[in-house]
Amino acid sequence: MSWVGGILMLVGAFFLLTGTVGYARLPDVYTRMHAIGKSDTLGAFLSMMGVACFTGFSLLSVKIVLVAIFILIANPTATHAMARAALNAGLKPLEKGKE
Repeated sequence: MSWVGGILMLVGAFFLLTGTVGYARLPDVYTRMHAIGKSDTLGAFLSMMGVACFTGFSLLSVKIVLVAIFILIANPTATHAMARAALNAGLKPLEKGKE
């Protein structure tokens, strides 16, 4: 079971790193939030599932799974709220060809 946890944590770290690179390279707020919202949610979820696999079935692993489920719900909701706030504040999305 520990090798499954290691693989999950490595894949989670890959998604977290991909989100960081996307944040640094993408041109505007909306595309950056898209990259971070998707990849960080999956990366954090997979990393936490890897930690839960390392701990085995216990009360600690149940708590980790509950926090991971909360992250799956809260991260996309927060990303959507930030994008809507940016749009309501008057920040226009970048149009194709106008960088």
